[in-house]
Amino acid sequence: MPEKNIDLHGSAPDKHRFALLLIDVINDFDFPEADQLLKHARPMARILLRLKRRAQEAGVPVIYVNDNFGQWKSDFQRTVDHCVMQGRGRDVVKLLRPEESDYFVLKPKHSGFFSTTLETLLRYLETQTLILTGIAGNFCVLFTANDAYMRDFNLLVPSDCTVSNTKKENDLALRLMKKFLKADTRSSSRIVFRDSKGKLEQRRRSRRNTARSKP
Repeated sequence: MPEKNIDLHGSAPDKHRFALLLIDVINDFDFPEADQLLKHARPMARILLRLKRRAQEAGVPVIYVNDNFGQWKSDFQRTVDHCVMQGRGRDVVKLLRPEESDYFVLKPKHSGFFSTTLETLLRYLETQTLILTGIAGNFCVLFTANDAYMRDFNLLVPSDCTVSNTKKENDLALRLMKKFLKADTRSSSRIVFRDSKGKLEQRRRSRRNTARSKP
């Protein structure tokens, strides 16, 4: 009997309790409210990049969950190139452009789980907690969080790593996710990647524990 396929034939070699999802950050911003959204997306992108780097250093899988933005006859790399070359938010896309070590899942609708391979990928990665980030907090991030909650994932939605057209709309979405989906909405700076097992804790708690361990 052949051995069980434990890594999707080499396509999912990582194993971690946590996964960082970047939702619709590869975006051509070709819609009427784009300028309004970009005002919030540009500063968010810099913060999100720092979170991504810290996740990579801790061995946390990074997964781009993305629409094709009208490029359904092309692959994901061509979608990225389209958004870099022709999108109104090309500076955001250049900053958050996927790297070779990153995973990606293409979605046809708002939720990252609807008619996609995301759930299968997360099962092979042995993920228990999702860190949801990206655009827009009150649509695709919220819909993905709803579906993740129904699948019994633990949720972290850093308040400074997701944006909507307005701060009011984004704050409302975060409150909904915190109240009804039990999401932890602490800021990204308060997330600490401790070790290869993906354990997270608040920086202040870590500092207190360190102080207590000193002779």
